[in-house]
Amino acid sequence: AAALGDVGAHYQLSCLYHHGQGVEKDEKRGLHHAEEAAIGGHINARHNLGCLEELSRRMDRAVKHYIIAAKLGYDESLESVNSLYKAGLISKDEFAAALRGHQAATDATKSPQREEADEFR
Repeated sequence: AAALGDVGAHYQLSCLYHHGQGVEKDEKRGLHHAEEAAIGGHINARHNLGCLEELSRRMDRAVKHYIIAAKLGYDESLESVNSLYKAGLISKDEFAAALRGHQAATDATKSPQREEADEFR
């Protein structure tokens, strides 16, 4: 499925290679599949790339990944953006833009049907 461009498959492969589950651990292949998934719009993959960049101390790249994922509505990325803002690594304008994007993405997923389903639970 990944060979056909399925972003979910790329994400799953990135996790398998990163952790060495069912395949030989291969960080390079894991990174390749994470990048393919992120380019395809997979939010978790985008956030994970931010984490990997942060671990490698490439903060400028980590910030970009976190902001993209936050603007797509990913809560953990917004928390990372907030932490990096507090640490002085993100400007006030970048933080505000990420916050607005996150709110817009969250609002876009709201509907009367979803609210009704939440009440049913």
